[in-house]
Amino acid sequence: MMAWWVLASVGVLLVLLVRGKLSPAVLFGSWATGYLMLGVVTQQQWLNSFTNPALATLLVLMLVSLALERSPLLERFSGALLKGNEHLATFRLMGVTATLSAFLNNTAVVGSLLGVISRQQHIAPSRLLIPLSFASVLGGITTLIGTSTNLVVNSFVVNAGLPALGMFEFAAVGVPVALLCLLVIMLSRRWLPRHKLQQHNGQQPYFLEAKVQPGAPLVGRSIEQNKLRNLNGLYLLEIVRNERLISPVAPDEILEANDVLVFTGEIEKVQALQPFNGLELFGNGVDKLLASNLVEVVISNQSELAKSTLQEVDFRTMFNAGVVGIRRGNKRLTGQLGTIPLKVGDSLLLAVGQDFTQHRNIDRNFHILGNWQRPKLSNRQSTLAFVGFGAVVALAAFGALPLLNGLLLLLAGLLLSRILTLGELRRRFPFELVIIIGSALTVAKAMDSSGAAQLVANGMRSLFSGYGVFGAFVGVYVMTLMLTETVTNNAAAALAFPVGLSTAQAFGADPMPFIMAVAFGASACFMVPFGYQTHLMVYSPGHYRMTDFIKTGLPVSLVYSAGVIALVPVVFPF
Repeated sequence: MMAWWVLASVGVLLVLLVRGKLSPAVLFGSWATGYLMLGVVTQQQWLNSFTNPALATLLVLMLVSLALERSPLLERFSGALLKGNEHLATFRLMGVTATLSAFLNNTAVVGSLLGVISRQQHIAPSRLLIPLSFASVLGGITTLIGTSTNLVVNSFVVNAGLPALGMFEFAAVGVPVALLCLLVIMLSRRWLPRHKLQQHNGQQPYFLEAKVQPGAPLVGRSIEQNKLRNLNGLYLLEIVRNERLISPVAPDEILEANDVLVFTGEIEKVQALQPFNGLELFGNGVDKLLASNLVEVVISNQSELAKSTLQEVDFRTMFNAGVVGIRRGNKRLTGQLGTIPLKVGDSLLLAVGQDFTQHRNIDRNFHILGNWQRPKLSNRQSTLAFVGFGAVVALAAFGALPLLNGLLLLLAGLLLSRILTLGELRRRFPFELVIIIGSALTVAKAMDSSGAAQLVANGMRSLFSGYGVFGAFVGVYVMTLMLTETVTNNAAAALAFPVGLSTAQAFGADPMPFIMAVAFGASACFMVPFGYQTHLMVYSPGHYRMTDFIKTGLPVSLVYSAGVIALVPVVFPF
């Protein structure tokens, strides 16, 4: 009875994950707590899930990556990648991205190149950004540390009492599959849109300017007193006063004669300004001033803004910036900007204060596409960070030093040399990821101990009884692929792993092929932008539609799946 109850509850969890109303951290955390309270798992099992050595390795790796992503080396190198014709530039970009993503966090690799690709005026970014994201995924599947998904699967392996996965255990399957798929991308990229290159000159169509006439009732009164903060569909973004830009505008700012008020939002609702006597509308007059004050950003997967509105988070106070416009994919969102729930991957056009990049919460919340540069490491610091990281990977690969031990030593060195600071670690600590993975390990333990995973495995055995263990292996892979296209990659791995392991046990087979089916299946997200963080990062900057991912990603997904299904049983026999 308990097994059926747990299985039903996991079904509800999956439905809620697909709907996306609540974050995976909230859902997995709630389910893990519920299983603990109801006695499905013990307190010790719950605690062990959050002290898993593989989870600790992933956590330290992400903290070390904070230093590597601040290196200017990738941005400097990117100029050479994009030279020549589009075909060769795409080939070089994907090759380098895949190679780097095999060893560096693929989110950091894409984040480092995203702004450079978006700013360059040689090739339309829409022709490069999906190949960039796909290549980062393909590079990540070749090593243990290339993607968080492989490290998450490794945490489940360790939790199940099996030997930990090796650094290059994925390579025999991952490298051939990655090479095949990169060739397919070179062919399928013909279906990518060719949007016009964006000139970042500040001449945006959604500004409305109004001048305060001398003697107007508005003069000498504050913004709050004049009731200019809560207009129907319009938002006061900036004030231009004597060739000086006031941004953001405080509620107690006193208006003066000849002030130019810059509004944004639903510009068609200009009638909202009609009740204000002495306010004169006129055409573009402050483009040059605005151009030096605009920056485009993409909401990151670590951002606290996701699922919140600008009003709820008090965006202006938090970042000293006003939001000019919001774009999701190729769609510019309309309506009152302050009431629109934001999503990871949304592009925001901001009018920012001069100290914008000095705010300590910028890196956690945004990938910056504009010319504003966050503080970078020096050449010496970059060299030290990369040499140290390379040494740790090499020592782990040859078995001379455990990966966790090496990463801890490197993290200590980065802190002692002040390449990283404790403040930066606090700001960027991946709390949500720890909650998701630790709780997912608890959910997996609940499925295993209650017999729910065995029920699914018995169903798989009955379903594929005519096809043998190979049919069950294919079934586990397809199930994981379908999950990762509908929920996040890490959530897909969490839900599929206990089923895959129990299925292997039901057939009396070696668990490794089924573990690899889950690992590679959880990274097989190519057809929708919402299942993988790098796809969300490029979705809005590339002005993409859902169909762009489907047309380009479908052939990649088919070749990827065929390669995995063919190679895994050869490299890891049943």
